[in-house]
Amino acid sequence: MGRDNNTSVSEFLLLGLPIRPQQQVLFCILFLSVYLTTLFGNLLIILLIRLDSCLHTPMYFFLSHLAFTDVCFSSVTTPKMLVNMQTGSQTISCNGCISQVYFFIFFADLDSFLLTAMAYDRYVVICHPLHYTTVMSQELYNTIAHYFCDLAALIKLSCSDISLNELVISTVGVAVITLPLICVIVSYIRILATILKIPSTKGVCKALSTCGSHLSVVSLYYGTILGQYFVPSSNNSNIKDIISALMYTVVTPMLNPFIYSLRNRDINGALKKSFALKDVTFFK
Repeated sequence: MGRDNNTSVSEFLLLGLPIRPQQQVLFCILFLSVYLTTLFGNLLIILLIRLDSCLHTPMYFFLSHLAFTDVCFSSVTTPKMLVNMQTGSQTISCNGCISQVYFFIFFADLDSFLLTAMAYDRYVVICHPLHYTTVMSQELYNTIAHYFCDLAALIKLSCSDISLNELVISTVGVAVITLPLICVIVSYIRILATILKIPSTKGVCKALSTCGSHLSVVSLYYGTILGQYFVPSSNNSNIKDIISALMYTVVTPMLNPFIYSLRNRDINGALKKSFALKDVTFFK
């Protein structure tokens, strides 16, 4: 660009979700409900794991940190989206936008590493049950066509050459998304090989139930991320990108307590003890 292009940017304009103005209130209520469910569901899991000594095991250690990360991950984007939908303001300051990008990437990467560690935990408990306690010991004004400051959407606004930025993003993406995913896949290949050697049907069902919830979370989380960042898209792919981002920043953190935690027998037991409920099963 020419030498006269010295414009400083103090704020960005988020175009938001592709919905009609008359639908703003309905979607605002919907996403507020989802966010509050995410918040209270994950905080409940953290509280139960901290209060119940029976849940002080490596699996629940990772689970409590996953719940905390999900709360933070969802809080990076959803509150600002809700405020913009409620007030009609679409601006975000430059510092706020950069901060949102930073924390979004940080918690997304943290989620990825936690899911990988949990996959290894399931691998050890199924494939090497006798060594589990030793292996898993506790010692060890421009416009952005999105509803938050997504890095891929943000760098497209640059007036300079972004080829180096795209190379760095791709490299880091491989490191923090693809490599942990490969570790998860390898863990489950080893788990599957062990399950196939189990003679009893009851043993197979027990092993599958141990991994089923985690596998659901992994599929939902990585599936939407890979679909957005690694599958080639057309020029008119903003709606697809927004829907994909909503899945792993808003929907997945809300579903995690239900798919992974509240269906767990130990968590149900902790709920009963905490609230002194003897004959109530919260999730069958």
